[in-house]
Amino acid sequence: MKPPLDPSFQPPILAHQQYSGAVRLVIALEREQGYVSRFETRIRPQPDAETMRLVERLVKFLLWSRGGWRLYLEGPQAVCERLTVRPFDAQLMERVYERPFQITIGEAPPARESAVKVGGYLDGCRLGFDLGASDYKIAAVRDGEVVFSGEFPWDPRNQPDPEYHFKHLNEGLRKAAAYLPRVDAIGGSSAGVIVNNRVMVASLFRAVVPEKFPAARDLFLRIRDTWKVPVEVRNDGDVTALAGGLSLGVNAVLGIAMGSSEAAGYLDRGGQLRSWLSELAFAPVDYNPEAPADEWSGDRGVGALYFSQQAVNRLLPAAGIVVPGEMGLPERLKHVQQLIANGDARPEPIYRTIGVYLGYTIPYYALFYDFDHLLVLGRVTTGQGGAILVETARKILREEFPALAAKVQIHLPDEKNRRVGQAVAAASLPALGAS
Repeated sequence: MKPPLDPSFQPPILAHQQYSGAVRLVIALEREQGYVSRFETRIRPQPDAETMRLVERLVKFLLWSRGGWRLYLEGPQAVCERLTVRPFDAQLMERVYERPFQITIGEAPPARESAVKVGGYLDGCRLGFDLGASDYKIAAVRDGEVVFSGEFPWDPRNQPDPEYHFKHLNEGLRKAAAYLPRVDAIGGSSAGVIVNNRVMVASLFRAVVPEKFPAARDLFLRIRDTWKVPVEVRNDGDVTALAGGLSLGVNAVLGIAMGSSEAAGYLDRGGQLRSWLSELAFAPVDYNPEAPADEWSGDRGVGALYFSQQAVNRLLPAAGIVVPGEMGLPERLKHVQQLIANGDARPEPIYRTIGVYLGYTIPYYALFYDFDHLLVLGRVTTGQGGAILVETARKILREEFPALAAKVQIHLPDEKNRRVGQAVAAASLPALGAS
């Protein structure tokens, strides 16, 4: 099935199904505390163009799915020696893990994974926040009951001083705290790579000047010290998966939030979060060599351009929808949503196109994540378009991947949870009494 507005789309899953190889290749990634993820596949022994393209894209996906500062390659020498990692990816991994990025050719170490049970705490009076690029959401929760939830506009990506970020977030927390007799804990969901409540990489702080980045990195520690309560902040993808697990009462959940970018997170079969990056905004989902390029990484065909407001925006011309040049992405999305609500037929192909992207990407994600439930959240799924998007994806699974369709359920939460569900789930992250 071709996306109606993007017929040149080349799903990775089809490329891998059509490729054949007989020699084993092991890709392993070492990250913090000696944790190692392994992935095995079969390739051809010679570095032909098709083999190198598939291996490079696999490594790219694994880097942003698992994370790591050292890449091990165990397989055909000619292929391993020719493989290169894009500078953007290597440099970001160095920032995340604060180690030089290395490639080692030879025997790959055994897998050593981490998993930790977090979230699901509903006792006491809690605040939860979810930070996006166009707004942030705050929820006040008392013994599991939401007593307040709200959305607050902001423009964090264009602010050079992290004081802007602190003041906005702190003010939103204070407004929500007015609905509680006290605040016992604060939980957060934020775009970016977060390690021990410190922001290592995040598009929300792209404009922060280098000399002030330490203040941005320690933003959540400052919130903790200001409020003097336990604070726990996780990547927004992880919180999406946690929200799915809590609302559905299940494990083995892959959560995808389609907002200003794509966020993803994974709740394993034991109901635990891994220490994987799951920054799938940078992971490839289109093998078309002429696919659109991400303006930050410069790479083509990555998830941020297919499962976010950016996807809606780039499909506007093909849908015949003209908007003012000065209109921001959030406003463009709202305009599209209003058009479809008013009965305009032009936006429907946009959502069907994104639904086709998703339908072919789910089986590709299933190569890397063991999940039974896919939870789809975020502003892009708001309104009638979300239902069109999900039904299109389900149709592709039923018709082209029936075995996976019988295993994986796609969930689209109700309208309120699509928008503020992550903030509510984030509120459940800290255990009371935690430091």
